[in-house]
Amino acid sequence: MAAWASKSYNTKGRKYKEQEHAYRSCYQRDRDRIIHSAAFRRLEYKTQVFVNHEGDYFRTRLTHTIEVAQIARTIAYALRLNTDLAEAVALAHDLGHTPFGHSGEEALNELMARNGGFNHNVHGLRVVDILEERYPEFPGLNLSWEVREGIVKHSSAFDKAGKIKEFLPGISPSLETQIVDIADEIAYDNHDLDDGLTSGLIKESDLEKLKIWDNICNNISKKYATIGIEQKKYLVVRSLINMQVTDLIGETEKKLAKFKIKSCGDVKKINEKIPAFSESMIELRKPLRDFLINKLYCHYRVTRMSFKAKRFVKDLFNLYVENPKLLPDQIQKKISAVGKKQAVCDYIAGMTDRYALDEYKKLFDPYEKV
Repeated sequence: MAAWASKSYNTKGRKYKEQEHAYRSCYQRDRDRIIHSAAFRRLEYKTQVFVNHEGDYFRTRLTHTIEVAQIARTIAYALRLNTDLAEAVALAHDLGHTPFGHSGEEALNELMARNGGFNHNVHGLRVVDILEERYPEFPGLNLSWEVREGIVKHSSAFDKAGKIKEFLPGISPSLETQIVDIADEIAYDNHDLDDGLTSGLIKESDLEKLKIWDNICNNISKKYATIGIEQKKYLVVRSLINMQVTDLIGETEKKLAKFKIKSCGDVKKINEKIPAFSESMIELRKPLRDFLINKLYCHYRVTRMSFKAKRFVKDLFNLYVENPKLLPDQIQKKISAVGKKQAVCDYIAGMTDRYALDEYKKLFDPYEKV
């Protein structure tokens, strides 16, 4: 590993002391604890762009998370970073997400405004520190400080880093965490594009005006004259990811040299993200990102589902707060310790899309069995 990689033997450790494993590093153990957690499994039925019941061919939070981890490992390996730490942070980066994606998060943030609001990164830390119940010796998963920092400080175009004193807000996180941030952007830009085409909300003819898409399409069409639309779409998305990852690795190496990075400590002193695209790649990506915002994320069908999702979350939250006896016994028991609103917030944030919809039908549809 490079001098600027996060070494497991330099970890700040865990909240609760444990004996180290004979042949697995702390970050490998963290990765495995995340994979075996209930919160990780629930990502299978949480929204990425399309709600779970709209089809099993669209990406979910789980498939998105696996794709982010794959891209993050590739970049981390090329830059000689700690691939185990990068993978662990990537696998954990969405554990705090609500049902219905960012719509659910926005609704909970409004509902919890007088109680500190809701940030899915901060809630992700709460999940791994408190809400997961797997070990008799300690609450949560007892992850290492560096993975927990990566969860809190995850940031992208759609994600805001949490501000928690323990993790020194304003100080840059590890390079491995920064890699996950940009791997997240690469994954959702390109795979949301794939899902948009599959759904029919985006048409290939709409994309022909984009230089980054048109160039790759032309090259593929020349090489494979009789290729079908599904194979073509796959090859284009694959090529887009490869192009961006390759550019990112080259530009990041230049920035490491520019800032004369020699250690992890040097990384934290730089008040900007070191992993970055070249100016030419930024210019190529911008029209594609603008296109996705205007044509997919703001498509009337997605907007309508977002509106419905917020209503589901708000109605369930208000009903549970007004009538806590409607909550399962184990949630009611937590009210005395954390307060009614926090207990309800934790419960709803942990729901899958499917479970939230079932609860809504049971509680608001007079003909649905409870």
